[in-house]
Amino acid sequence: MYKQISSSQNKEIKHLHQLQEKSRLRRKEGVFLVEGVRETLLALKGDFKLKKIIFCEELFSAEKMEELISNLNEKPEITALSSEVYEKLAYRGSTEGLLTLFESKELNLDSLKFKSETPLLLVAEAPEKPGNIGALLRTADAAGLDGVIIANPKTDLFNPNIIRSSVGCVFTTPIATGTTEEIIDFLKIKNIKIYAAALQASREYTKTDYSGASAIVVGTEATGLEESWLENSEENIIIPMGGEIDSMNVSVAAGILIFEARRQRSLQH
Repeated sequence: MYKQISSSQNKEIKHLHQLQEKSRLRRKEGVFLVEGVRETLLALKGDFKLKKIIFCEELFSAEKMEELISNLNEKPEITALSSEVYEKLAYRGSTEGLLTLFESKELNLDSLKFKSETPLLLVAEAPEKPGNIGALLRTADAAGLDGVIIANPKTDLFNPNIIRSSVGCVFTTPIATGTTEEIIDFLKIKNIKIYAAALQASREYTKTDYSGASAIVVGTEATGLEESWLENSEENIIIPMGGEIDSMNVSVAAGILIFEARRQRSLQH
């Protein structure tokens, strides 16, 4: 039998709520919550350690739950919730009745390993909206990038909104965080050329060669990139605009630049 909880005032439920809301607590305890079957399977695929399963028996059957844990070396703690308690804890309305608690990983630059000798990376400086980070990760996944680096992150990457908007790509995309200076040093050591998306002294993005080891760097719509990126870039690149404004959503811009690099690389094979 599993532990069963039928009151939303339960201490464990209150603690899970806090983990959803507070990045400081997630960092302190080294854990984060995942909602949904697909996202949970992607976290397992990304070699994150599953510590606890919280499920609603009315929505997620015991058979499904047994199937989920059948291939795990270490069996996690399991808690069954009433539908009323589960609904208060779940973010999504159309949910599958599954919440899981995973152990965090250190997302430092040293942990990034590239299979390719000419990796293609995306660097995003200080993206503020979890939805934008999620969209960047989905774009990176679609393009099969070798890694995504977030410079000066405004939130931890295990924020429930990032997990949800990335549809779990945060677990399967090679990802790291660092300061602008740390990332520039890392890229130089690895001989990865920097291509900074900027309005100043820029070349049209289709005229640049991304066939070598490349990092495409994008900033926020409001403030663009720190000066140090522009000083250390191999080339500043720009997407020509045909309208009245000179900027677009960061994930859209990143997608355009990344897939141009991918297109160029595909022509070489």
